[in-house]
Amino acid sequence: MFHIIGDAVRRISDLRLATCDLRLKIVSLHHKDNTFMNKQEALDKRYMRMAYVWAENSYCERRKVGAILVKNRMIISDGYNGTPCGFENICEDDNFKTKPYVLHAEANAITKIARSHNSSEGATMYVTTSPCIECAKLIIQAGIVRVVYCDEYHVTDGLDLLRRAGIEVCRIEMNQDEK
Repeated sequence: MFHIIGDAVRRISDLRLATCDLRLKIVSLHHKDNTFMNKQEALDKRYMRMAYVWAENSYCERRKVGAILVKNRMIISDGYNGTPCGFENICEDDNFKTKPYVLHAEANAITKIARSHNSSEGATMYVTTSPCIECAKLIIQAGIVRVVYCDEYHVTDGLDLLRRAGIEVCRIEMNQDEK
């Protein structure tokens, strides 16, 4: 009888160990997923901070926007809103309206990569303000697969178009201290 009880206790102990091992594996897999997400979130915030720093180069008074293009964890291009090369660095007219020839940060980053003969195919764009419809069209045509932004522009048709084209769109929250 003690032999039977001893076997039963060993089996219960083995089951507990197996259950504990299984729980550890499940926790480990969950931890790996969270670790990946936390790493991606951390990278997204770092690149977004760089986009905000780049936006400081803009001469525009109404809104300073920066964009960074990243591929394989390398910055391949950057841009900020401003006037075309050779124009005066004044973005607003006397009525404080943006001049029609001012280039958006996304357009500057995309044209810069095009002029370098590199490819933005498969890249991620980090932009401080969500893209307008015109920039969304450029993003789609440039083969960019992911757009991360922080501040949402009052018109969201650009975001709608990006989603319709199957581009991953992510908004990240950053407080003023993080920017």
